Amino acid sequence: MNEVSGGNMLSFVASTLCCEVRENNYTTMPRVVPDQRAKFDNDELFRKLSRECEVRYTGFRDRPHDERQLRFQTECREGHADIAFIATGTNLQLSFSSNAWSDKPEDRIPTREFVDFEREPSKVHLKSQFIMNGVCVMWRGWIDLNRLDGIGSLEYDAERAEVEQTLLREQIEQYNRRLREFEERQRQYRQDQDRQAESEAEVKKANVRPMSQKDDFYPTHTDRPFVHKKFSATAYLEKAVSNNEVRMRVPVKPATVNNSIVLQNLQKNLYIL
Repeated sequence: MNEVSGGNMLSFVASTLCCEVRENNYTTMPRVVPDQRAKFDNDELFRKLSRECEVRYTGFRDRPHDERQLRFQTECREGHADIAFIATGTNLQLSFSSNAWSDKPEDRIPTREFVDFEREPSKVHLKSQFIMNGVCVMWRGWIDLNRLDGIGSLEYDAERAEVEQTLLREQIEQYNRRLREFEERQRQYRQDQDRQAESEAEVKKANVRPMSQKDDFYPTHTDRPFVHKKFSATAYLEKAVSNNEVRMRVPVKPATVNNSIVLQNLQKNLYIL
């Protein structure tokens, strides 16, 4: 298959959009909805999950129970676990770490605020922050270390929602600014095209004028529709004759006539009359 280089592809896109395309001109999907609080209060799924209900650890279901207990405790200390709401069948992959929004892995460290084995014996209290269906929420609950089930619920994370709302406004402003720049480039391109068309029309109008009997001859060239080379009628005829395009009559030398024979014929005609 023929490979297309990056430069050719960019030039093709630029000619298609009729403007200059920048490599960093891209937009990302917003992470949150504009009104998070309203969606959390009115959405049916959030209303069910916001009530305390039974939850269960769902990891390694094919392993023995004692092995699952050890793996659950190990995962909690590592800062993650798979938890499911029994009533709705909603499965969540929770992360129990501070600075969960940081891009650096070294900042996402499990702390006692998010994983607490010491609050109650044979139980672990967990906390997790994440974005679900465009809404910043917080999961709180506890899991029994022996039965691997417990109680949990979702809460609206107002603090993180405010941060995400600020980021959303900045993203929308950046998108609108890029859109305005794109429309401005489109407008300038159309103006340049209109000016170029007007200049070509003026050149064509200046080079083409009506012909008269005393005017010089302007042959039309199909390969150059807007450029006419000027020829005089005499020069054009000379060129046509040189190319054998015009047939000219060649004079024939008259034959010689004997005058005595002509006189004799005239006399005979007179006698007859």
